[in-house]
Amino acid sequence: MTLASATVRSGTHSPPGGPHEKQNRPAGRNAGTWFLVLPALIPILILSVGPLLYGIALAFTDAQSGRTRSTQWVGGLNFQDLLHDTLFWESFRIGLLWAVGVTAPQFVLALGLALLLNQNLRMRWLARALAIVPWAMPEVVVGIMWRLVYNPDAGVLNETIRDLGLGDGRAWLTGLATALPAVIVVGVWAGMPQTTVALLAGLQSTPHELHEAAALDGAGAWRRFRTVTWPALRPVALSITALNFIWNFNSFALVYVLTNGGPGGRTRLPMLFAYEEAFRYGQFGYAAAMGCVMVAVISVLLAVHLVGRLRGGEDR
Repeated sequence: MTLASATVRSGTHSPPGGPHEKQNRPAGRNAGTWFLVLPALIPILILSVGPLLYGIALAFTDAQSGRTRSTQWVGGLNFQDLLHDTLFWESFRIGLLWAVGVTAPQFVLALGLALLLNQNLRMRWLARALAIVPWAMPEVVVGIMWRLVYNPDAGVLNETIRDLGLGDGRAWLTGLATALPAVIVVGVWAGMPQTTVALLAGLQSTPHELHEAAALDGAGAWRRFRTVTWPALRPVALSITALNFIWNFNSFALVYVLTNGGPGGRTRLPMLFAYEEAFRYGQFGYAAAMGCVMVAVISVLLAVHLVGRLRGGEDR
């Protein structure tokens, strides 16, 4: 046995990359990581975190547009007024109806489309490309296009109804009973592609051998979906559903272009209500308080989702 080997075996010599070097690595590695993250972190702090903190501070003031005197600190007065504002809570109820009404059909239709696009079909690449077209269109363009579809005089929908002899059509976006369902249909159509892409990615990550083994055991299509596909797809499904609900609850541009919150406030979502208070009536402090309430609701939803995901990971 040589002296070098004896020294290494006895533990008196630390080879390169030993404990002392490992202790010195994290500091330099963390510095390099922060250096790489800063270009993306600075715009987030300036354009997202900064305005959020400013909006929270604004909610405790009486800030208004066109005022000559300085803004005064009013504490929680805006939130007290908000508790008794029936119009805001009505818009909040409409926002929940909108979010649920869009998210649920969106998921069901996207799941069916993802299952179809996951099959070995001819021209599947073209079908997948066409399926994400609504996702690539700006919300303003989608809103204008669907306003033309819903046009009561020359819209495609009413023309089709007349051609089929089913009546004279309806004023879809201006009717008290039809405005919200009509807008929900547009929301489902516009948001379905992103859900389809996420679910399709989850389906493709499921090992094909599991389906073959289940088929050899005599499992039918429904049983294979229930025992093989859905357990593998469930984490993706829960995540995309939670995110879709939050995105839909925060919708603004699509509904603004379609109905501007009308008729009679039937499609006035919380974001639209806050926008009107701020930029139509100039109540910046009161609108900021509405924004704080919505941020709190979204934070609670995110926390519930994250806790559910963490518990699901511990169970597995």
